[in-house]
Amino acid sequence: MMRQYEFYCRVGRVHRDRPFLLMTTIMKFGGTSVADVAALKNVSTIVGSFLTARPVVVVSAMSGITDSLVTSTIIASHGQVTEAIKSLEPTFARHKSTAEEGLSPERAEVFALEVDRAATSINGLLKLSAEYPSLRPELHDAIVSWGEILSSTLLAAVLNDAGINSAQVDARECIVTNDDYTCALPLMPETFERTRAKVLPVLDHGSVPVLGGFIAANADGRTTTLGRGGSDYSAAIIGAALRVDEIQIWTDVTGVLTADPRAVPEAHTVERLSYAEAAELAYFGAKVLHPKTIQPAIEDSIPVRICNSSAPGEGGTLVCAQTTTSPRTIKAIAHKSGVTTVQVTSARMLGAYGFLRALFEIFDRHRTVVDVVTTSEVSVSLSLDDDSSLPAIVSELETLGTVRIDRGQAIICVVGEGLKETSGIAAKLFNAISDIPVSLISQGASSINFTFAVAEGRVQEAVGRLHHEFFKEKAVSAV
Repeated sequence: MMRQYEFYCRVGRVHRDRPFLLMTTIMKFGGTSVADVAALKNVSTIVGSFLTARPVVVVSAMSGITDSLVTSTIIASHGQVTEAIKSLEPTFARHKSTAEEGLSPERAEVFALEVDRAATSINGLLKLSAEYPSLRPELHDAIVSWGEILSSTLLAAVLNDAGINSAQVDARECIVTNDDYTCALPLMPETFERTRAKVLPVLDHGSVPVLGGFIAANADGRTTTLGRGGSDYSAAIIGAALRVDEIQIWTDVTGVLTADPRAVPEAHTVERLSYAEAAELAYFGAKVLHPKTIQPAIEDSIPVRICNSSAPGEGGTLVCAQTTTSPRTIKAIAHKSGVTTVQVTSARMLGAYGFLRALFEIFDRHRTVVDVVTTSEVSVSLSLDDDSSLPAIVSELETLGTVRIDRGQAIICVVGEGLKETSGIAAKLFNAISDIPVSLISQGASSINFTFAVAEGRVQEAVGRLHHEFFKEKAVSAV
């Protein structure tokens, strides 16, 4: 494993033109990697094998804990405070039992006191949430942050029990954000300064800093969160602040796969991706990498490695600034379901200016994100993940032209460097799914992806056929 690490660092240094910290690695572990005692001890073994790389650990809440905390806020918002508090009793019991099983009696007792402190704080916050609806976004973040606070405290204790000198560092004292509760934006200059001030002394002391991902604080010190999946984002931000050699995302799969294994059981790991390829796959449904994660790494040319905590000896996927074109051009196929497509048709588009601006201003007013867009002389087609504001949007769109809505759609994205320059890809693609109707075809906007929509009911069939078409040589060699 260490030989792998040294190679990855050399890869990263090729593209770095500014000072970096000597052998420093961010190791982010997801909720399933710290779900129970066995998982926590496995993480301590992995971290222990990287001690010469001066690891900084970022950890999510234990699997299922954030969902429980969010559910309690919903219950409290309906005025059922007692029920909300009672709903979290299994959450607190799970933390205590895990500590009792996995820690020395002394450390388990100390951690139990931390759990009691969390319970007292959360109970008070739930009562406030019921009484003051206007404060619910802020209170929501304060409540759900306890998942990461407890997991980082617990993991630091497990590491210390294993003989690995560790210290829990409160991420809220490192990452500074604006006031957009539940999905805050980091303020990078302040974040970098505070992160270095808090984390570097711990590293210099020879300890492993352990931070909770996903959580932060605004300039006034009030708790904020970076949105669901934000632990990966936290890892990338901290990595950029510390100018690390590599960011490792430890999850329950071995890197980025050539397709969703639920649709394609024979999908295999992609050994290497460019930043652009990884970002496209993340955006269009590959769940391994959070879409925001890649940006701080891109800006600082930091390699990102996606690893499997259940199989730490396997290589995973390396995401870096440069990558080679695959012999088959296509690197992976991503898809996402539950998509709604909208088509606006109007003869007023023909030879007119300002039409598209008026159309997109409608979506902007309703704070609705548009994914894929295609246009013709007299129509615009686009896709939406969130159609909750669609009735109001359609009402305004009808002032521009005739509106058609198709729900139950899915987006398929075929990704690979050099795709645009390789002839015959589109013909090969559509020949593989010639009997499946497609719409919303988009290729010109990016040189590395080919995107289109199909009916949700046929998306797995389409992805399976495409994977067979573009990766059949790999499947044959594997057999």
